[in-house]
Amino acid sequence: MDSTLIQALGDRLYDAMATRQTVAPLTSQFEDLSVDDAYRIQQRFVQRRLDAGETVIGKKIGVTSKAVMDMLGVYQPDFGYLLSGMAHGEGECIPLDTLIQPKAEGEIAFILKRDLIGPGVTNAMVLAATECVMPCFEIVDSRIRDWKIKIGDTVADNASCGVFVLGDKAVSARNVDLATCGMVFETNGEVIGTGAGAAALGSPVNAVAWLANTLGRLGIPLKAGEVILSGALAAMAPVAAGDSFRVSIGGIGACSVRFA
Repeated sequence: MDSTLIQALGDRLYDAMATRQTVAPLTSQFEDLSVDDAYRIQQRFVQRRLDAGETVIGKKIGVTSKAVMDMLGVYQPDFGYLLSGMAHGEGECIPLDTLIQPKAEGEIAFILKRDLIGPGVTNAMVLAATECVMPCFEIVDSRIRDWKIKIGDTVADNASCGVFVLGDKAVSARNVDLATCGMVFETNGEVIGTGAGAAALGSPVNAVAWLANTLGRLGIPLKAGEVILSGALAAMAPVAAGDSFRVSIGGIGACSVRFA
């Protein structure tokens, strides 16, 4: 795929985000769209946001749990960039009209205290580089119409990043079993799902190591101070105006978010 088309498709996704209007799946228009092409489109999309004044504050791993894979029909992980305009505070009310077709996911966030540069990053290296872990919500949002996505669509769309919310507690990653810790997911006071750390590629630590090694092969580090979202621990839930969500993760804490 030539660079002119790559740029045009990245611009199309940026414009979709800015106007909150969805676009047809890229893979339905370009059947030969490769994952490499999709990441090049993602880079253009992200660059447009950087040019508009945002900064990179972290990265995310997407499509790590079987529940999300089955829901989307996408069966391999991907990654995207977290930007400064995506961050919201614990319990904050997020205006729904700033998003397009959001869905909520409960996750474990890693805050790094030193760089991780793959390939060759091990789980022990991930733990040594982690300042703390926190409960969080990722509110994924697709610019692709009706979430009709294949892997190329979600990759190009910055791994369907929307916004994210970190909880109000931080704990050492060494003080909790990140593979077995359980999560309870509530909407409007009703439990709608449960999960465990193992849902994210067997452990959130595995997911972060995968990300560091995948990005390392591209010459991209995970940097000290960055927020790393390690993947959903249960199926994502649709969001409607007035909804209130809460996740609690054993040994880590809770996170909540509301939508107006």
